[in-house]
Amino acid sequence: MTHRSSSNDRTALVVVAHHRADSLTAHTARRTADRLEAAGYRVDLLDLHAEGFDPRMTTADQPDWGDREKAYSDEARAHMRRVLDADVVVAVFPVYWQSVPALLKGWIDRVWNYGFAYGRSKPRLAGKRMLWLGLAGATADDPITEAMHALLETSLSEGIASYCGFSHSAVGLLTDAEERPQRVDAEGGLLVGDAVAGAEREAQYADFDRRAREAVEKFLAAEGVAA
Repeated sequence: MTHRSSSNDRTALVVVAHHRADSLTAHTARRTADRLEAAGYRVDLLDLHAEGFDPRMTTADQPDWGDREKAYSDEARAHMRRVLDADVVVAVFPVYWQSVPALLKGWIDRVWNYGFAYGRSKPRLAGKRMLWLGLAGATADDPITEAMHALLETSLSEGIASYCGFSHSAVGLLTDAEERPQRVDAEGGLLVGDAVAGAEREAQYADFDRRAREAVEKFLAAEGVAA
């Protein structure tokens, strides 16, 4: 658990779902935390893999549809408190099969549970705001990108955040996350380009950082928060 102090009483929970600390996903999560801190948030950086979170459902955390007051596992309840303490939740993750990786999905399954995140007339998470930052290997001009973004908005913003009472949720899809550009052509063939290196690679990742920053700033601006 990493806490970063701020003079403001607003809190942002930044959740990173990747198994490598040196990944572009982890880098983007750290940069996002910096930007939120600069905007006046106290940041709680939750690295699911580094903290050893187990995404597998357990009997202790299986929903009991007859008891919405069920006491879930100590681990799940500790994570529930971190979600409750946050005004803003930002999930940073690689897009796998046009969805979130198992690590993040399991966190939602075990923590955003019945009686806590949903199953009440007055949701406990009502009024919170959510940003999903998904890193995709597809290029910006890949025809699949638009459909991918729409699918993620439906499943994450509507199917999860809105269902759990969040007042605002948005998906920032960050394309061109791979060093080898890849896209699918009109005939369905996979086109993989040469690996980017040297100054070209530095320029590519500088542009990636810029787009990630703009996604965070757009999200904050939608809520009237200066970035």
